[in-house]
Amino acid sequence: MTVLSEFLIEAKKQTYANENVKKQLSSRKGSYDYEYSNGRMLYHDTYFGGTDFMGEEVVYEQDDTPIWGMNYYGITLDKSLCEEAMDKALRPALMQVGSDDTIPVRGPKEYVNGKYKYIFDVSGSLDNFEGEESIYIDDKKVYVLKCHGGIIKR
Repeated sequence: MTVLSEFLIEAKKQTYANENVKKQLSSRKGSYDYEYSNGRMLYHDTYFGGTDFMGEEVVYEQDDTPIWGMNYYGITLDKSLCEEAMDKALRPALMQVGSDDTIPVRGPKEYVNGKYKYIFDVSGSLDNFEGEESIYIDDKKVYVLKCHGGIIKR
């Protein structure tokens, strides 16, 4: 499980969380896609939408066998802050993946950037988990995402 955990940390920092990384060509109509490989594993993240969005991440072994996945759905509760909240709170928080003992499926338990506060509450392990991430401005919740996933076996 350590290899998968380390790979997820690498992959997440080299895809959506990293604002300098370019998206891949769309894999499905209307999707936005990111991909990362270290030669042994391949990570693929595809999502739909913008302020309200859903997506899926899958990790494949070298032989294209899916071994891990996560589904997620997020909504921006205050539409006037959509890009600002992503740029000031979400992406910087997701770049902190692996910085604490939280399983590396989103960000850390907590991250603060000025007036923005990111919180991620997750239960379980990489094998089987569910979580909720929230962004607050001062004490007002402006964004929420729910996710779940785990190991994929044939």
